[in-house]
Amino acid sequence: MIAAHDFFENRYASFWIREGILYFEYRPGTVIDEESARLVVADRISFQNERFLPILCDTRGIVSADKAGRDYLARSGSVLAVAVALLVDENVSLAMGTFYLEISRPAVPTSIFRERDDALAYLGGFI
Repeated sequence: MIAAHDFFENRYASFWIREGILYFEYRPGTVIDEESARLVVADRISFQNERFLPILCDTRGIVSADKAGRDYLARSGSVLAVAVALLVDENVSLAMGTFYLEISRPAVPTSIFRERDDALAYLGGFI
C-alpha cells in the first residue's frame, strides 16, 4: 500500500482527489470478492477523511466479481459519496455496472458512462 496526502494505492485500486472529485481506478486484472471489496471501501473511506465527495469509479480493470463482493459494494460502496459515475468498458464492467444499478439500487445518484468526459460532466453537478 502506498499512501500520500493526495494519492492512495493498494493492491486493487488507486485513488486521488482532483478539483473536488474523488477518482477511483481499479487495477487491471482485479477480481472482486468480499475481501477485496472490504479493503478498497475501507481504504477509500479513510482516504476521504470524512469528506463527502462525488466519485468517478473506473471499473475497467475488473475482470470478475463474485456475489459476496458485489453485495458488499452495494451495501457499503457509496459511503461518503454524494454521487457516483461508473466508468465502464463494453465487456465485464458494463455488465457488472448494469447489474449493480438494477439490482442493488444505490443510495446515491449513480450512472454508467463509457466516456470519461461524460462522467466528469455528470459529477460536476454534484461539486
